[in-house]
Amino acid sequence: MIETSVKNKLLHQWPPKYDKEYIPDLNEKYWYKDIETASREELDEIILFKVQKVMEHAYNHSPFYQRKWNKIGLHPHDIKSLKDFEQVPITTKADIRQDLEENPPFGSNVCVPYSEVHRIHGTSGTTGKPTVFSFGKDDWERIAHQHARIMWSFGMRPSDLVFIASPLSLYIGSWGALIGAERLGAKTFPFGAGQTGQTEKAVSWLKEVKPTVFYGTPSYSLYLAEKAKEQGVDPKEFGFRIMFFSGEPGAGVRSTKRRIEKTYGCICIDSGTMAEATPWMSNTECEHRTGVHLWLDVVYTEVVDKDTKQRVPYGGEGVPVYTPLERTSQPVIRFWSGDLTTWTDEPCPCGRVYPRLPKGIYGRIDDMITVRGVNVYASLVENIVRSIDGLGEEFRLVVTRENIMDEVTVQCETLGTRADGELEVQISRDLKRETGVNFKIKLLPLGTLERTQFKAKRVIDNRDFRS
Repeated sequence: MIETSVKNKLLHQWPPKYDKEYIPDLNEKYWYKDIETASREELDEIILFKVQKVMEHAYNHSPFYQRKWNKIGLHPHDIKSLKDFEQVPITTKADIRQDLEENPPFGSNVCVPYSEVHRIHGTSGTTGKPTVFSFGKDDWERIAHQHARIMWSFGMRPSDLVFIASPLSLYIGSWGALIGAERLGAKTFPFGAGQTGQTEKAVSWLKEVKPTVFYGTPSYSLYLAEKAKEQGVDPKEFGFRIMFFSGEPGAGVRSTKRRIEKTYGCICIDSGTMAEATPWMSNTECEHRTGVHLWLDVVYTEVVDKDTKQRVPYGGEGVPVYTPLERTSQPVIRFWSGDLTTWTDEPCPCGRVYPRLPKGIYGRIDDMITVRGVNVYASLVENIVRSIDGLGEEFRLVVTRENIMDEVTVQCETLGTRADGELEVQISRDLKRETGVNFKIKLLPLGTLERTQFKAKRVIDNRDFRS
């Protein structure tokens, strides 16, 4: 039985209430040593308690989960073990989108009164319908706490200044980095990204302010380095000692990690799950950089077979399924990520008990692609392509990384009824408006692309995330 104070507290209080002033000793390696180095049995005891509590909360307060579980005769009291939990139905993006369509604008899975909603974030769905995430104030504070705790594991300290080089918008990664750094006691510089000329300005600011930590996407960090060199500035002059990333797989790719570390003279940290599983840093590397740890007492993660949906053994490949364990305002139970990974329970030099994804997230099993931190769905492109006069029915997305930035080429067939230049301008404009991503356009004669009577393969991803 668990005896230490923090563990005992977590076994008797849900949702947990954390000391807002707590910071470990600056020389301490762990935020909560007794949890992070617990035995597997002790960790499972904490996880099961939280799983049971979050399921009970969802059943009592979420019409979405009441309907979902009543349909199959499932009650939270049926879950007596983590093995039992594996039989709970998976929740998908399609389930959430349907619920949002039927119960606009927030869906039927918000478990606190509207007056208690503190923050609203979201992502764009495949049809342009926003997916809305509602967070209560207590949830937001717990999210900040857990981000700070995980940042501590890769060496961030209150003395750091964190340069946030990603849009402060619907994208929740930027906000997690911001509030986590603030909770840890570090200074923050929410610079953002995406505006014309902003990268050139970033070079000047970085030379002057000298932040010690960078957050953004891997491809943007390399783009920033390229712009710095164009101005005669060595990126090492910025003085980053830690660069941590999310939004795309690059930081988990060995060659990209080495390139970033060599370019900036820092350590490169891979992190991130998905907005639905916030706190998204529950998948994050420690300072040893041996693959992302799964912080199972924060977000319980299972890796399951993409076809059978059954848990795969350590060493196997599958799809992560996420259950945030401390959220009360909008719980998500066994959420299907659609990502592809391999996991292991081999020990890490840091001493933490959590399993790891040694290659991070390196692919997807559906037609969603992530380009420079932005999710792009083939079905959204399809909706645009098929609304433009002069184009045929077939199209394809080809994703490459020719230099240091991801590029997407949209290949379309033309009917020959409009000028190619005119079509290219319209396609580019419409896609940019809906996705925020700049696409290359390649127009092809009618009949060029392969036809199929079953499922068309719309995405050709030529990036290599396994090397």
